[in-house]
Amino acid sequence: MTVKLVLLKSGEDVIADIQEMIVGEPGEQKVVGYFFNKACAVKMRKEDEDGNKSFQISLFPWLPLSKDTRVPVINDWVITMVEPIDSLRTMYEKDVLKNGQTDQTAGFDEQPDFSD
Repeated sequence: MTVKLVLLKSGEDVIADIQEMIVGEPGEQKVVGYFFNKACAVKMRKEDEDGNKSFQISLFPWLPLSKDTRVPVINDWVITMVEPIDSLRTMYEKDVLKNGQTDQTAGFDEQPDFSD
């Protein structure tokens, strides 16, 4: 299982269990896209009411009207693919991969660490 956070050309943030779509003979293989398994759109909203630097993350089904849980995406549509923060990964694994639910919301006080 390879859980990644993906930014698409459309501007959508998607979290999914990702597999490479590879074509070609051994030694000449190339990645032409990815399979997004149980993909969810990620929405983030700040919660500044009390002056805190917390935010709320919601997961929604990506392509909610599709029966497919494994969606092919060509690599031209992927801008970048990164490791999600721990709290987002845990939320996705617990609520989507294990329970099969995709409408989830959670608040986080975790801020990205840009000190590296």
